[in-house]
Parts: sequence; C-alpha cells; structure tokens
Amino acid sequence: MSLSRRVWNILLSPDQEWHVIAGEKRTIRSLLGRYVIPLALIPAAASFVGYGLVGANGILFRMSGPYWGISMALNSLITSLCVYLIGTSLVDRLSRGFGGTSNPGRSAQLVAYSYTPAWIAGVFYALPGWQQGVVLGLYSVYLFYLGVPALTAIPEDQRVAYTIVSAILLIIIRFLVGLLLSDLIYSFASAPFIWSQSQ
Repeated sequence: MSLSRRVWNILLSPDQEWHVIAGEKRTIRSLLGRYVIPLALIPAAASFVGYGLVGANGILFRMSGPYWGISMALNSLITSLCVYLIGTSLVDRLSRGFGGTSNPGRSAQLVAYSYTPAWIAGVFYALPGWQQGVVLGLYSVYLFYLGVPALTAIPEDQRVAYTIVSAILLIIIRFLVGLLLSDLIYSFASAPFIWSQSQ
C-alpha cells in the first residue's frame, strides 16, 4: 500500500484500516524507513520554514535564519525518531503488564500508525503564529486506542488504561528529548552573544 493511501485511510477510516494493518507483517526497521522517516520530515521541513525563513519571536531574541531553521528541523526529526524507537520499546514492554504479550513488530505498527496525525499536524510549524494547530495531533491517542484490539492481546477491560499510560509515556519521551535538544540549540545560539558581552 502506498504511503499516501495509508495516511489517508488511517486518518479517515481507522477502524477498517487497523484490521488491514493487522494482516501485515512489519518490523521496526521497515516501518522506520518506509513510513516514520517520510512523515517525520513533514514537521521537520515545516520547522525549517517557520524558524529559518518566517522567523519566530523568542523570549530574549528573534529566532530567524539558517541556524535556527536547521537546528529546529533537526530537533523535530530527532525527537520524532526517538518517540518512535524508544516509544515502541516501552509500549511493547508495557503490554505485558496489562495482560498482553511482547511483539515488537506489532508495537511498532501501533506507535507509528497512531502517531500519523501528530506528524501531519506538524505542518503548522511553518507558521509560528499557527503552531497551536499541532494540538490536532491529539487525535493520535484515539487512533492508538482503536488499534489496541487489532494489534495486541490486551484484554478489553485494560484497553483504556493501556492507552492512557502509553500516551503519557510517548508525551514524556517527546518532552524530555525536545527539551534536551532545545537546551543544546539555545546554548550554541547564545554562546556568541555571551562571548561578545564579555569582551
């Protein structure tokens, strides 16, 4: 199935698409190259445009130009990959605590495909004033919930709890990785300013 068709189907007819996905065999690696990276490039490219070309006002200075564009694009891409890779591992291990079984391939499918709205909503990073639009990515939580019975052996009475805990873990991963990368970006950006003031 083509990338665009999978995206379209998982967004607009998720119940049916999860059953189609359940009939497929995928690995963490195959999903990374064929699905995750192409979609993760959407918010990365939008971040480059938003911070590198359009510009955004920071707390102490304006973020605009090649440095900010490239830095924020890399931040977005690396964060997306970490959410997928680390998230898949944790979601897979977590399933055993909710009555399911370990299956890395299925967990990778669940994380990758349910995260689709978050990557698509990343297009709003191209316009800093519209970045609140990324909240549409919360649809990912609902997609995850719908995908649980199709891809896992989680009992129905544990489905909501498993979804909530998994969503919290993915959000924490995104927050911590993004925070760490942002600190590095700001440190390098402020270094010339601090150096000039000390002369």
